[in-house]
Amino acid sequence: MSIDPEQKAGGISVHAVDIARGVPAAGLGVRLFLLGAERVEIASGNCSEGGLLQHPVMDGAGVQRGVYEAEFDVGDYYRANGVAIPDPSFLDVAIFRFGIDKLAEHFHLPFKFTPWGFSLFRGGA
Repeated sequence: MSIDPEQKAGGISVHAVDIARGVPAAGLGVRLFLLGAERVEIASGNCSEGGLLQHPVMDGAGVQRGVYEAEFDVGDYYRANGVAIPDPSFLDVAIFRFGIDKLAEHFHLPFKFTPWGFSLFRGGA
């Protein structure tokens, strides 16, 4: 199978939900990195009121075939929301590594978390 370098990327979207409190994770800090010879940040920001990371990466900006890491600032999120968590927190920064082989497909990352753990998978495939 050959890879067309002109192929439009399907994009990466993030939807975060604080399942400990049963709310979208408004304000959660998120960063996406493309891994290779160097670790390159392709997106960063805070999730919207609905828990979505609003960034051009959703429409494919900066996305290419390869391996990625997503970082989620769970500890900072809970501290900012007045939730009592240990110091140091059990889960501070959640890191998830994933690969994109089929560039034209959209990769949706539903991130569900508590101060004690998280679940992340490819949704909407």
